[in-house]
Amino acid sequence: MLQQDLDSLTPTRDFSRRDFVRGGVGVGFAAAVLPVTAQTVIKTDTQGLTVGEVTIPVGDFKMPAYRAQPAGKTGAPVVLVISEVFGVHEHIADVARRFAKQGYCAIAPELFVRQGDAGSYGEIAKLLAEVINKVPDAQVMGDLDATVAWARGQGADVSKLAVTGFCWGGRITWLYSAHNPAVKAGVAWYGRLVGNATPLTPAHPVDLAAKLNGPVLGLYGGQDSGIPLDTVDKMKTALAAGSAAARRSEFVVYPDAPHAFHADYRPSYRKETADDGWKRCLAWFKAHGVA
Repeated sequence: MLQQDLDSLTPTRDFSRRDFVRGGVGVGFAAAVLPVTAQTVIKTDTQGLTVGEVTIPVGDFKMPAYRAQPAGKTGAPVVLVISEVFGVHEHIADVARRFAKQGYCAIAPELFVRQGDAGSYGEIAKLLAEVINKVPDAQVMGDLDATVAWARGQGADVSKLAVTGFCWGGRITWLYSAHNPAVKAGVAWYGRLVGNATPLTPAHPVDLAAKLNGPVLGLYGGQDSGIPLDTVDKMKTALAAGSAAARRSEFVVYPDAPHAFHADYRPSYRKETADDGWKRCLAWFKAHGVA
């Protein structure tokens, strides 16, 4: 978790825990982000959609996820929606519904669930120490592979596979695009690009840039103190020396945007920038054969 995430959680209006603490996958908000900024929370309706919690088998483990897709439609393209460190709360579920309105089968898996309930933690430091920092990249890659297999079994078209994610999920977007040959395109929203190798996180996006299977669009903020622009430059250099997909990858840096500028439930939200990023995301997927 980056310091700017902590800074961006300053409340602007108070709400009770009863109203906003998550009661299930895609319901309410994580305790660590309470209270949310009600003035900017976007609500996407479910009309014409099939939505809700599903269970995805990963070996003997049953992983919860939030799924949204057009009702009665088979053969929909697939987009994996990767959450921030707060898990699959209402904002992530709403993003999935936004994709579903565009014709996608959007699936947001709970990737921290073996280590703990990210939504129940009220202290970010404890959330990081007790849950997030114990999640191995290899586990995440396997869980996402299982999610794709589940989508195939539900009749979705996994030959048209995209991945997108925010902050922690932005980093995972880069990693999964290098991991799975089926990924046609990715969009990483302000995901960390460099870092120290550890047993649980042996490689970071800059280390895997040359191996991308699908081109990734990186959407970053010029005022993001946790992701210095020199790391974006390092990533660009690595991409330029990589695969054809790596060389087709691009960055858009919004000069005045902070970290988490897409998070409409937080004070860091920048509507104009978020709207532009969303349009670019949809166009990127379409241009690379996902839509």
